[in-house]
Parts: sequence; C-alpha cells; structure tokens
Amino acid sequence: MIRDVLFPVIYGLVIFLAGMKVMETALSRLAGPLLSRALDKATSTPLKGMAASALLSALLQSSTAVTVLTIGMVNAGLLSYSRTLGIILGSNIGTCLTTELIGLNISGLAAPLLAGSLSLWAAAVILGELPPRTRPAGEALRRAAAPLQFISLALAGFALVLWGIAVMQSIGPALEASGLFRWFMAQAATSALWGLAAGACLTALLHSSAAVIGMAMGLAASGVMPPEIGIAIVLGANIGTCFTAVVSAIGGSASGMFVALSHVALNVGGALLFLPFTGPLAVWSAAFGGGAASQLAHAQTIFNVVCSLLALPLCYLPLWTRLERRWQS
Repeated sequence: MIRDVLFPVIYGLVIFLAGMKVMETALSRLAGPLLSRALDKATSTPLKGMAASALLSALLQSSTAVTVLTIGMVNAGLLSYSRTLGIILGSNIGTCLTTELIGLNISGLAAPLLAGSLSLWAAAVILGELPPRTRPAGEALRRAAAPLQFISLALAGFALVLWGIAVMQSIGPALEASGLFRWFMAQAATSALWGLAAGACLTALLHSSAAVIGMAMGLAASGVMPPEIGIAIVLGANIGTCFTAVVSAIGGSASGMFVALSHVALNVGGALLFLPFTGPLAVWSAAFGGGAASQLAHAQTIFNVVCSLLALPLCYLPLWTRLERRWQS
C-alpha cells in the first residue's frame, strides 16, 4: 500500500508543487512589475476589474497570488475595498486556465517539453552573458534574453506539473483495490459533502487548489473515481483556497479582512449552491468533450464563470462604498 499508493502520491505531489512554484515565480518575475499598476488602472468598474484580474490570474497561474496582493494593496491604502470586488471575481476565472491545460491529457509531452524548455533557458542565459554589441540587432537580442529565460522556466514548470499528474495517475489500480478507498467511495456515494470536505481540507493544507484538483483529475482519468465525486472535490478545493487569503488578512485593516471574507463568501456560497447539482454539472461539463479529467476541468470553469457572473451585479451596489466610508470615519 505504501509503495504502490503513498509513495507515488507524495512523489507526484512534490513534482507537481515544484512545477507550480517554478511556473508561478517565472511568470511573476515576467509580469509582476506591471501587476500593481495594472490592478490600479483597470479597476475603475467591477467589470473592468474582473476582466483584468482574470487575465492576470491566468498569466500568474495563481488566483491566491492576485488575491493576497490585492489585500496588501487595500491594507496599504493603495486600493479601495469597493474596487477589489471585481478583482476577486476575476481571479477565480483566470485560475481555470491551469486545470483546462491539464485536462487536455498531454502528460506524454512532459519529457520533451521539459528538455526543450531547459535547452531554451540555457540558450537565453548564454545570450544574456554575451558582451555588448554595437549592432542594434545584437543589443536587441541581449535585451530579450531575460524575458526569454522566464518564459522557458514557466514552460519547464508546466512540464513538471504534467509529470507530477502522470505519476499521481499511476496509483489508480492500487487505490481501487484499497479497502479505505472503497469505504470513502461508499460514504461519498451517500453524500457529496464527503467530497466537498475532502477537497476543502486538502487544499487548505497544501495551499494549492490546482494540486488537489489535479489529483482528482488523475483519479478520474484512471477510472477509479466517478466524475460526480470528483466535481464535489473540485467545489471543496475552491473553498479551501480561501484559507491563504484569510491568513494573509489577519492583523491588517478592516478593509483587507473584508476583502478576504468576500472571497470566502463567494467561494463557499457558490460551492453550496452547486453542490446539489453535481450530477447535472457532470452532464454539462461532459458536453464540452474530452475524457474524465477534462470533465472535471470543464466543471471547474463552469462553476467559477457562473458564480462570478451571478455575483457581478452585486458589486455595483452603493452599499460597499457606504460601508467603506463608515470604516474610514
């Protein structure tokens, strides 16, 4: 059991998280200097804030990073609370890009993608170390070396994510034969709350909803987990991802804490709203095509897009501006 299940899970999870961290760090270095200015300029309305946040979260591959940065800007007085509501909605949409890419079932490309991206990174490093040239074309190549390094590292991180998913998928047969897993499946069959709780707790512990959703997608792809239970875990992962935002808001301003609590309210409320409809959601997500892993990715996207669009009109209520003025008085 330990050799066939626990070791591959830990091994695959370490590779997955390492890939996520490499990808997030590389993309942050590439786009990070523009992040604060972009959020400040693109949040004049909740709709603009949602669109900008979705794009930034997709670029950084982390809704938590955008949410935590937003809380920091609110605590520092650089951004008003009423202008953050659209950012919260958009960050949940943007983070779906990772799961959709994983759902394409291209794990076989992990090794060549890793080798190619590392070769590109080495070439960019060598290019950046070349002595300055007098020709404009040569100088332009040197200036492009740093962004090229970050892009190649982001691709290498994504290759590690695919590799980690492939390793975690290998536990399918052993897990299916496990008595503990059969017990969990029996409980989850009676109540989707088991899957919801599992997704929320694991995400809070790992600080990565993508990792938990990736594990669920791997199990679904191997055929040992029904899509309905996987979708319940996906909903729970959206709740667990709020944990980091709440922790980051502790000790800050009242507006910062309210941003974190708004994130919690959106994800918890949306998960509870969708939980009774995991069956129809499985049917809707299957209509977009792909295998079982893609089905969970599509369910994650449908959930976040629908929840954000339903909550968007509430962001225009004057109530938020009045509350902010009361806190500041």
